[in-house]
Amino acid sequence: MDYTLAIENAPDSIPGGTGVLLLHPSIGATDRIDTDFLRTDTDHFLVVSTRTTAREVEQKLEHYDVDESKAVVLDTLSVERGYSRRGSERVHYVAAPDDLDGIVQKTREFLESHDGKVRVSVDSVTEMAYYADVDGAYEASKRLLELLDEHDAVGLFHLSNEVHDEGTIRRFRDLFDGIVELDVDGGVTAEF
Repeated sequence: MDYTLAIENAPDSIPGGTGVLLLHPSIGATDRIDTDFLRTDTDHFLVVSTRTTAREVEQKLEHYDVDESKAVVLDTLSVERGYSRRGSERVHYVAAPDDLDGIVQKTREFLESHDGKVRVSVDSVTEMAYYADVDGAYEASKRLLELLDEHDAVGLFHLSNEVHDEGTIRRFRDLFDGIVELDVDGGVTAEF
């Protein structure tokens, strides 16, 4: 199954099982790319949020006019920060951004329970590395990519190219089928 990819300078479509690495500056405006990725040619999507709470993700989706009825959010911050939380069909929680096994398990459950064209956004791998470590974030990303392949889904994984050294960035680049790079001026380049 092919998925339309609405990202400038990238291919028009990608096959199911494809993981895309979004390299961006720390200050980079990734919301535009992320929401275009989620809104296009999608029946259901999961946002794995290690950077913002479920409420903030929902506000972003609403602001960018993304159909929230297709959304499931995995909030990794609210429990650790002691925020009030109400689990629902559309919002799930794990204890903290370093609960990498929990993130992988909740993603597996989402993929097993949703059919059709399914997308996953991991925002962000950098935060996973910050809370856990780079090796843990790398292994979790690898496991998530295997799940995408198994379920014919596609994913967009955010990684800041300003906070990681070149060796770490190269290691992650080698893991993914496609790379989308956002520069500080908002320009986009892609390698597939």
